[in-house]
Amino acid sequence: MPDLAAPLIAWYRENARALPWREPGFGAWGVLVSEFMLQQTPVNRVVPHLRAWLERWPTPTALATDAPAEAVRQWANLGYPRRALWLHRAAGEIRDLHGGVVPSDVDALLALTGIGDYTARAVSVFAFGERHPVVDTNTRRVLARAVDGRSQPGPPSRRDLAAMDAVLPLDDADAAVVNAAAMELGATVCTARAPRCEQCPLADRCAWRLAGYPDTGDQRRRQARYEGSDRQARGAVLKVLRDAASHAVPLEDVVPDWPDARQRDRAIDSLIADGLAEASDGLLRLPR
Repeated sequence: MPDLAAPLIAWYRENARALPWREPGFGAWGVLVSEFMLQQTPVNRVVPHLRAWLERWPTPTALATDAPAEAVRQWANLGYPRRALWLHRAAGEIRDLHGGVVPSDVDALLALTGIGDYTARAVSVFAFGERHPVVDTNTRRVLARAVDGRSQPGPPSRRDLAAMDAVLPLDDADAAVVNAAAMELGATVCTARAPRCEQCPLADRCAWRLAGYPDTGDQRRRQARYEGSDRQARGAVLKVLRDAASHAVPLEDVVPDWPDARQRDRAIDSLIADGLAEASDGLLRLPR
């Protein structure tokens, strides 16, 4: 195993982007909200939404006290709006089970709605300084290239945590920096399509570079096209409900000009099934 920690730490301290959740004293609730928002959403879209969210709901209890509809409305166009409902439910669980304080323990975090392996470890590490491997898509790509000599990572696996743990130094604070640095490197330098190897702090020990950049295949799952998809139809329906003064609209007035009426109806049904909308008395509304 090459020593990746030392060059990653040095590089990160000089090159890390200034992001809200990296500010001193940002707080565990802010980190948790940021991690929910960052799932499958670019950083530049998240930052303004994050600031607005925390200004409105600075604590889990503040969010839990408000209606789920308000969380969905505030989520706006971030995409995958079920995350807003999950975050609202998690806030209620934090209020009811943890006295309104975000827990630091990974198992306690995993027990909250909407939190999986990555988010639980990210909050524990970045908010509380615990030592755990944190692995996202960018981290997996850095490890695949620097350690395994592959052009792209394979499908996500529990083995990814062990691979990252092997890179981490024993010191908790240094381990947190290495976790953040690996993600940052993958996001800004060791990118999927156009890696900038001349700027990489691991260039002199990267197995993929030393092997001559072999094309080892790409098994990443491709995201379905958005235009014309059911996701787009769901987004259009939710926008109508968010923009309505009462968050309720007569069913016949919900995107009546959508080009595929069956798709629109399917979108409405799926939103109701997901708890993102409610239908009663001829009205479609955000959840109460």
